[in-house]
Amino acid sequence: MSSTVTKHVAVIGGGILGVSTAVHLLRQGATVTLLTEQGLASEASGRSLSWLNSAGERSTPYHQLRMAGVDRYRTLFAADPNREWLQFGGGLMWNSAGQSEVTKARHAYETSIGYDSRLLAPEEIASATPGIDASAVPENAIFNPGEGWVSLPDLVNFLMEEFHALGGRLVLNAGKASVMVDGGRATGVETAGGATYPADAVLVACGAATPAVVRPLGVEIPNGSPVSMLVVTKPVEHQVAAVMNTPRAAVRPNPGNTFALDHDWYEEHITEHADGSFTIPDDVVQELADESSRLIAGNPELKPASWKIGYKPIPGDGEPVFGELGQVPGCFVAFTHSGATLGLIAGELLSGEILTGDKHPMFATFRPGRFS
Repeated sequence: MSSTVTKHVAVIGGGILGVSTAVHLLRQGATVTLLTEQGLASEASGRSLSWLNSAGERSTPYHQLRMAGVDRYRTLFAADPNREWLQFGGGLMWNSAGQSEVTKARHAYETSIGYDSRLLAPEEIASATPGIDASAVPENAIFNPGEGWVSLPDLVNFLMEEFHALGGRLVLNAGKASVMVDGGRATGVETAGGATYPADAVLVACGAATPAVVRPLGVEIPNGSPVSMLVVTKPVEHQVAAVMNTPRAAVRPNPGNTFALDHDWYEEHITEHADGSFTIPDDVVQELADESSRLIAGNPELKPASWKIGYKPIPGDGEPVFGELGQVPGCFVAFTHSGATLGLIAGELLSGEILTGDKHPMFATFRPGRFS
């Protein structure tokens, strides 16, 4: 146990990692101030495909953490399976024509680690999961029945009800925030407008901006965050339950009979402007919608209702970054590509570290100190 008792924590970031950690801290009796640059879930959490999974190949510690992450969502799902914003309908993926051996190898790997993985011929898809146009599948596909999806803005709103009930303090539209340091230790947060929020500990959980926030503290965290887009369609009748990851479109069901769409092939069409905003030609957005329509039984016309563009948080080495900064005691970071899958478990484990000083073994390989 550390000798300092943390009672007041300031959290920078109103996405799933910041909100989840804030709620877990409040549950354990801490006082929490949550600061957002703009609104809640206004950055990456508001434009995440938020597919809950540990599919494919990754390091064993990362796989184990993701599986624990999915487990926490299962518990939340079991409490009320009728929530429209959290569902477990499985995941379906396939590769381009001529890549059937790659798909088989992925299936073999998943099977070898006990991950629920089923290799399907196109004609077997209909019996495994509804609403898919099997003619879009060139040779074979993998169905992972244990996967799901969450709408992170809805989850953030759900958690914020508890945040307020437990007496958390929310500071919206705080602008850029920085970590205050005194005697080498984090002592709170200062906003660009000069407001200060003293605290015993600070969590920096502001997505792709996290490396920039800790850089003035003398801490370098490599940033590999690409620009990405999430499109939400207008409502359409469909039977799709699974998240689909395919060569030209990633598609998941979304509340209100809509779909959420993303991919990476259109990154070159996105323009970043001097004021930090982004634009993409409307016809490119429609092309993604058309690619997605081909995957859905009956090929319904998909019309984009809205789209959001920004940086997708990815640390330079692809692995999550969780825990206290060695150079600045009292300052913690949460920065990961898999914010959705890890959202609940990361908040749980981080809050424990912040309040007790005990380092959780599941974060051992994800410490920020690995870069120094």
